[in-house]
Amino acid sequence: MGFLSKIFKSYSEKEVQRVMPIVEKINNIEPNIEKLTDEQLKAKTSEFKERLQKGETLDDILPEAFAVVREASKRVLGMRHFDVQLIGGIILHQGRIAEMRTGEGKTLVATLPVYLNALSGKGVHVVTVNDYLAKRDSEWMGKLYKFLGLTVGLVVARMEPAQKKEAYQADITYGTNNEYGFDYLRDNMVINKQDMVQRPLNYAIVDEIDSILIDEARTPLIISGTAAESSNLYNLANDFVKKLKAKTIIEEDAKNLEQAEDNEKYDYVIDLKAKSATLTERGTKKAEEYFKLENLNDIDNSDIVHHINKALHAHGIMKKDIDYIVKDGEVLIVDEFTGRIMYGRRYSDGLHQAIEAKENVKIANESKTLATITFQNYFRMYDKLAGMTGTAMTEEAEFREIYNLDVVSIPTNKPMIRQDLNDIIYKNERAKFNAVVQDIKKSYEKGQPVLVGTVSIENSEKLSSILKREGVKHEVLNAKYHEKEAEIIAQAGKFGAVTIATNMAGRGTDIMLGGNSEFLAKQEMRKQGYSDELIEQANAHNETKDEQVLEARKVFNKYQEKFENEIKEEKEKVLQAGGLKIIGTERHESRRIDNQLRGRSGRQGDPGESRFYIALDDDLMKIFGGDMITSLYNTLKADENMPIEMSLLSKTVENAQKRVEGKHFSIRKHVLQYDDVMNTQREIIYKQRREVLNGENLKEQIQKMMHSVIEEIVTTHENEEGLDKESLKTEIKSILDIDITEINENVPELIENLYNKTLANYEAKEKEIGEEQIREIERVVMLKVVDQKWMDHIDAMDELKDGIGLRAYGQKDPVAQYRIEGFDMFEQMVNDIKIDVVKILTHIKGIQKIERKQTVKITGEGLKQTENAIPHKSQNAPSTPIKNEGPQVGRNDPCPCGSGKKYKQCCGK
Repeated sequence: MGFLSKIFKSYSEKEVQRVMPIVEKINNIEPNIEKLTDEQLKAKTSEFKERLQKGETLDDILPEAFAVVREASKRVLGMRHFDVQLIGGIILHQGRIAEMRTGEGKTLVATLPVYLNALSGKGVHVVTVNDYLAKRDSEWMGKLYKFLGLTVGLVVARMEPAQKKEAYQADITYGTNNEYGFDYLRDNMVINKQDMVQRPLNYAIVDEIDSILIDEARTPLIISGTAAESSNLYNLANDFVKKLKAKTIIEEDAKNLEQAEDNEKYDYVIDLKAKSATLTERGTKKAEEYFKLENLNDIDNSDIVHHINKALHAHGIMKKDIDYIVKDGEVLIVDEFTGRIMYGRRYSDGLHQAIEAKENVKIANESKTLATITFQNYFRMYDKLAGMTGTAMTEEAEFREIYNLDVVSIPTNKPMIRQDLNDIIYKNERAKFNAVVQDIKKSYEKGQPVLVGTVSIENSEKLSSILKREGVKHEVLNAKYHEKEAEIIAQAGKFGAVTIATNMAGRGTDIMLGGNSEFLAKQEMRKQGYSDELIEQANAHNETKDEQVLEARKVFNKYQEKFENEIKEEKEKVLQAGGLKIIGTERHESRRIDNQLRGRSGRQGDPGESRFYIALDDDLMKIFGGDMITSLYNTLKADENMPIEMSLLSKTVENAQKRVEGKHFSIRKHVLQYDDVMNTQREIIYKQRREVLNGENLKEQIQKMMHSVIEEIVTTHENEEGLDKESLKTEIKSILDIDITEINENVPELIENLYNKTLANYEAKEKEIGEEQIREIERVVMLKVVDQKWMDHIDAMDELKDGIGLRAYGQKDPVAQYRIEGFDMFEQMVNDIKIDVVKILTHIKGIQKIERKQTVKITGEGLKQTENAIPHKSQNAPSTPIKNEGPQVGRNDPCPCGSGKKYKQCCGK
């Protein structure tokens, strides 16, 4: 195969070869750019902008613009872009994903396309995985952009809207995926145009794109508000479930699920793979006895069933110190991908409350969804999207299918010499941890730094306690202490350092062999009593006349210089010891995250090694194929402490990971398929809102609404015998505020007469109130009604989605059914908007003081990637959405109640 790969180049190699002529152009321009003074170099920005205005394209000026950035970087940051970094920059500018190994300087690579695209004046968004990296990169790379005359903004949580607006108006804006998405949703909830903070979405570069667009794409962004008070049912359901006997199944047991004897022995069944917990027949009978019900599954008992299901999920699936932790009387979610605590986030649909009942802490209120979008649909709105990461190839198919992005692997600046050793498999966790500890001790004794990756907080603390007993000094980096994670991870390459970290803790911070002088200098200054704020100002390297900052800067530089000399000596010792060693204590569900852990070692041609230790009772092995391996292990009569290395076993592990990855891809695709339905509807509603906010004259639109509503009223009261006149008169008075004595039997004429009368009445109101004020009243009414109906519609669509899966039993595609029924519900909502708007406007009496009021007040964050808000519902808005549980009935079909009338004239009214 090696021979063939030399003949047939890979896709990435061909793409890299294709951009090499541009790299040569940049290199040829470099000598001329080097001769420019600082002022001449800065003047290039204005020159580029003028050339763009005269008709040149970004591609035309790319070579010279990249050469300017490279030179400015040498002068401002003391770093010159390598040729491979230029390649990465070109790929990013083309709207693609650049896969670059850890330590190859992705942050510096981004400066090239960011500067080039910012010249258009339409704004560039740099997306990072957390606020710390957004702040760090905006300050660090901001020095370069500001030197070249561009403005830089930073968007982080809890900023004032005015600050955010200023940050989005900047040429370049740094922020997190969550904040960009939430700001988009908030912008579509404001009541005045000036309250919107974002500009149209132009170009985004997503750092760690796999983490943001793959790992986090299973959960949509949701802005929610407080719903009903928390119910005592959570505690009742919790007390009930605690008394039940559970059976846990893994994949191999699934075929036995329906065996009758299981129903007799167990009350509920936990399926680890499907992450579900379900009552058996025996459990159902117990529930009926406990809650004193004749039939648990009666429609009137749906609330109790919901609470029992959530309690089963909380007890059977959700694990303390893995999925969540309890701290200071609060249940806090642990991010399954990073191991970090998700402060202020909550599980939705009552699951969080069920966990609170389980852990015996105060139960908070449930929430109501006010606005929602998936990351997929948010990022697909950018005119151009690009990203960079160390690991994207394993998800290349998903990037192509969902985002229309291709992945190009960029060569490393120096050859990779890290040794990736074969996995070692043990019979159980105890034997595995013993082997891991012995391996750590061996490296610790010779001074080789070790980074140990764990999948959960629980395992990191378990391993830490063993190392303490063995006398191995180490640092633990997990969700409980993530505030200082960047500093800990930066020092993980020091001589003799042992660091235990959950999954992706400290992602975005390079581990430098020998240590990091900047972080050491900060630590030393803290010991001297300097505040964090002053230390950050000292390290910002911006122009200042503040004597305190200048003094702190001198101290910072002195310490950094001192530590740099010490680190040089220490780095030599680390290199002699073999570089950074990576130990994985179990395989993650995703091969990509294992590769990310490996990638922390061997940066910029440094030596290093990596190895994964696996036990047969690891979650991944238990759920996918563990029994087969256990039986094989037993036939070998192996001692539990005896490691085995077999290609068959390694292949089984990799196949298990591929299956999980495939399952997660289908989940993300499933989320997107449903959100695509909502997305079409969301775009219509948000477009209408923006028209209102932009102050467009709605008079013509209101008149069309009036005609449509009148037509609806009249045709709804039409049957085989003619018009139901008395009922029609009542409705005309109720909605249009018109008293009518005689009804014209000619329907088209009646519609036109009513329309003319309604218009005449409205024209009279306009004269009385004033044209300018009635136009504002129209905008206020439209905003209020649209917002309220849209929020109720989101809830109704959520309910529809929850139950739509059952359609599969009737041989119907749930997504197709969701699309059809969702469209019907959307049409109904649009119709309801028209009726409410017309009704309010035709009932205006005299001159009223009208002012825009926020329908909802956003107060904080909830759920994983969810934000809480408190809705102020209008008095006539329904408190709960109506869900059509029965068969779909056409408006002109006979009514199912048997009255003989059309559905629209009977129950459909």
